[in-house]
This record gives sequence, structure tokens and C-alpha cells, in this order.
Amino acid sequence: MFNSLSGTITGKFPQKIYLDTHGIEWDITVPDSALDAFPPVGGTGRVYTWLQHTDMLMTLYGFASEADRSLFFDLLKVDGIGPKAALKIMGSISSAALAKILDSGDLAALQKVPGVGKKTAAKMLLQLKGKLSMDGDGGSTASRPAAAQPYADVVTALVEMGHERRAAEQVVSDVAAALESDASFAGQAQAAKEDVLFRRALVELAR
Repeated sequence: MFNSLSGTITGKFPQKIYLDTHGIEWDITVPDSALDAFPPVGGTGRVYTWLQHTDMLMTLYGFASEADRSLFFDLLKVDGIGPKAALKIMGSISSAALAKILDSGDLAALQKVPGVGKKTAAKMLLQLKGKLSMDGDGGSTASRPAAAQPYADVVTALVEMGHERRAAEQVVSDVAAALESDASFAGQAQAAKEDVLFRRALVELAR
């Protein structure tokens, strides 16, 4: 499955952008709050994607950053929140602000977010409180261990497999720190390092 698409922005609409990649124009559903994060029409940009495939249709969802997409995936874990509801929530509030509310456990503030009722807010806090932490720019997790930062793609892959982000970041950080002392590992290309790290991290997370 593709991780992202890069190309020319050919259209911007409520909850939607068009992206041309070498003659193929993609219809991508995005949160309204992310529209300004993408380049203007005619500009080139990168969209992090997720494809929902059902018996009735296929919908391609897009996000301005990996962190936004990870938050989308976290929202989908909450009982009663599907892709459309998650998109509505993210379109009503910035990812950083939503993560701050969830981490603080502010039920009253969460219920004020359009698309979130009392029951849904309670479920979101139960499922997500203490598991999200966005930085001031809303682009990445603030509490990410330093050793994990060069291997963000490995962390993302582990999260998409169902592992909790913080656990994945900690394991990747610990394994990377141990491997960096190995000269044979340190001398490898980045892609090779990520492959080794991914496989080692999977073993650790399975314990």
C-alpha cells in the first residue's frame, strides 16, 4: 500500500483536494482544517494517505503530516467513530489542540468539539487519554525519545500495524541506541538501518 502521494494540487474544496501525479488526478478526502496546510492550487505538495476499501466504494483520505494521519488512526480505534466522523472532528479543531484536550482529560472541552457528543467524548477519553502528545506545530509527537526521531518511518509503520505510538517510539529508541554502537550497523544506508530496526522492534513489541 502506498504511504503518500506527491504532485500538483489541481483543486481545493471543502473536505477535498485534487492532486495530479504525472497525469493521474486523485480525488482525496481531507479534514477542512488541513486545507491551508497544503500548497495553493498549482503548487506541488505531498499528501499522506489512507485508502478505505469497502464492497460499495473506495475512498482515499489525505493528511498534511504523518502525525495528523496517526491521530486519524487513533480516532478510528474509538468505538462509534468511523472515517467520516474522525474527519469531521479533525476538521473542527487542530490536531495539536485535540491532543492537548485528550491528554488533559478535559471532558467538558471535548464535548464542545463539533461531532463529539457526551458518550463519544467519554469513549475518546477512555481510549486515548495519555496516549497522544502533539508539539506546538501539530506536526509531530512532543514526547518522542530522541533516538527514535531519525526513524520516524519505522515508528509509523509499527503504529499502522496496531502498536501504540508511545510504546513503538520507546522500543525503536532503545533498539536504535543499542544498534548504533555496532559499527556494521552504523555504516549501513538509512534504508537498511530501518529494515533491521523494524524487524528488531517487532520482536521486542511481541514480548
